[in-house]
Amino acid sequence: MKKHITIALAGNPNTGKTTIFNNLTGARQHVGNYPGVTVERKEGSVNYGPYQIKIIDLPGTYSLTAFSPDELLARQVIIEEKPDIIVNIIDAYNLERNLYLTVQLKELGIPMLLAFNMTDMIAARGIHIDYPLMEKLLGSKIIPTVGLKNVGSQEILKSVVELYEKINIPSERDLFYEVELEKEIVGLQRILQETAVGEVELAAAQDKANRWLAVKLLENDNDIINKFKTSDAWPDITRQVEKSQKKLQDLYREEPEMLIAHGRYAFIRGVLKEAVSYPGDDRVTLTEKIDNILLNRIVGLPIFLAMMWLLFQLTFTLGAPPMEWIEAGFGWLGERMADIMPDGLLQSLIVDGIIGGVGGVVVFLPNILLLFLGIALLEDTGYMSRAAFLMDKVMHRTGLHGKSFVPMLIGFGCSIPAIMASRTLENERDRLATMLVTPLISCGAKLPVYVLLIAAFFSDKVAGNILFSIYILGILMALLLAKVFRKWLLPGETEPFVMELPPYRFPTFKALLIHMWERAWLYLQKAGTIILAASILMWGLFTFPQHDANGVEFNDPVQQLEQSYAGRVGHLIEGVISPLGFDWKVGVALVSGVAAKEVIVSTMGTVYSIMDIDSLEEGEIQTVSSFSERAREQSGMTPLVAYVLMIFTLLYIPCMAALAVMRRETNGWKWPLFTVGYTLVLAWTVSFSIYQVGLLLGIGV
Repeated sequence: MKKHITIALAGNPNTGKTTIFNNLTGARQHVGNYPGVTVERKEGSVNYGPYQIKIIDLPGTYSLTAFSPDELLARQVIIEEKPDIIVNIIDAYNLERNLYLTVQLKELGIPMLLAFNMTDMIAARGIHIDYPLMEKLLGSKIIPTVGLKNVGSQEILKSVVELYEKINIPSERDLFYEVELEKEIVGLQRILQETAVGEVELAAAQDKANRWLAVKLLENDNDIINKFKTSDAWPDITRQVEKSQKKLQDLYREEPEMLIAHGRYAFIRGVLKEAVSYPGDDRVTLTEKIDNILLNRIVGLPIFLAMMWLLFQLTFTLGAPPMEWIEAGFGWLGERMADIMPDGLLQSLIVDGIIGGVGGVVVFLPNILLLFLGIALLEDTGYMSRAAFLMDKVMHRTGLHGKSFVPMLIGFGCSIPAIMASRTLENERDRLATMLVTPLISCGAKLPVYVLLIAAFFSDKVAGNILFSIYILGILMALLLAKVFRKWLLPGETEPFVMELPPYRFPTFKALLIHMWERAWLYLQKAGTIILAASILMWGLFTFPQHDANGVEFNDPVQQLEQSYAGRVGHLIEGVISPLGFDWKVGVALVSGVAAKEVIVSTMGTVYSIMDIDSLEEGEIQTVSSFSERAREQSGMTPLVAYVLMIFTLLYIPCMAALAVMRRETNGWKWPLFTVGYTLVLAWTVSFSIYQVGLLLGIGV
């Protein structure tokens, strides 16, 4: 007895779909109408081995947006009749237009084959398609066909059976949209999952069905909305939909359905740029003209580096005046509190621990705002995607690909979302290697450390260059370690990737402000919670005990500082860090930085505020007023030691929050603990090398 397989033929009008349907079914077909409509319905069947394959010829349609009866009907047949497999017939000469329907069909999550028809025409015109690469990029098997000559029909039937039996199936690939749009889709998907409404059932896994429904709701798909309106969960769903649509409209000045369409075409353009080569084509869009310059294999990378260099120069230069204003404000507040409060532990806690510690971190908010503004500008114009595409060849040499560069770019803001962004990588080894090296990128939390030390030990003329060198070193170390990990720790072939290339757009001022402020607000929240708690803790560790073993109170502030709990920890590790030029105070700051890198600054602020008040003469307090000046005067560091400290801060243990996220993403503590170990060894080795070479050459000593 024959086993049954049902397939649906889908495709744009005039792709040769009917010809291929006739080739497959011969005389074994019948024509009727779809129930309730006058649209013609063709069905046929064919025997192939032990299977009887039923073939439904869907109405020709350009998309599945349900704006026309044919579109709605084609979608309803797929949803309600649940074919086992979709065979998408594509005009190989008009790939960009035809693949739009393909992307929508992929979103349904139903197994699909792609038949590239009229391949004789593209061969005659000199167009070359790398079919194996395109199969990997699209996640579907491709069968070249020539419908008019009945070429490829048997290959379609053979591939249908193989896909049904799960033989030689390319890995499925999800389409991910821009970051803000993706956030709203995931939020809606979560609500649909929690409510389990089940109004629309697909022949796909439930998570894919929920994602497709979330996209349709954001697109204001009337058919899907009507199906949900009778559900008890509809008020919650519609509230979230409206909230998401308003947020996206405010950010991009475009309706969500247009953003989704742009995302699909961006994916398609990325696929075509990777896998299709055309002979000379005079039709060049403005986006392509810009890409011809920015993605040029000779000047593209220098342009990217120049943009990043300019960003860091502006971050430091423009951030200096407002930084001085904030610093003066906290200095004034500390003085007023010292005047109001009587001498004692409480005054020291408020002035030195809280105001000195938290103020020492908040003072760098202008630099953070400028950096995030620059990154938001590059993201919203569409250039960041180009940067990842540009880095693809470089990344391939490390065993990764350009898509792995996206989490690294996100890592300029914060390692936590950067580690989470590695989910978009399909290959597990790529994903894990990217997670392991992402903490080596300079995140926003490390920037205050750099700015403090650069302001204290380097002139304004070289400040931007010093900052740029730290960021570049982080990228280089990440690439080097990725190469090492992919070769020896996580060996295997590198997966091809599709980097979506969205059209260039002028970002709205409101969108830039929202992106900048969201990230800056997280920084301030950290200052008011983790950093505040850490500042108080470090003040306590530096302040106690106040008596020696015999119960005699310390009269010498320096002795008290060295005998404090923090001082003892610093002295304990001093032997390990002294070859790097660090003393015990720096050691304490680095230990505190495991909680959050900004705490390094607040810890140094606590140390130098305490010493400023307790161990300096009254006259000196007036001259050593600014935070950077205190660091320079009291630390005894040289520019070389300050630079090495920035390198160590760049490379050593990620913050606890990043390690916790890594544990969740990898389902255990194995890889987070490995990250702790390798980053410590790497930071010490690189810092030692730079310090010793600097000493030999007499640089910055």
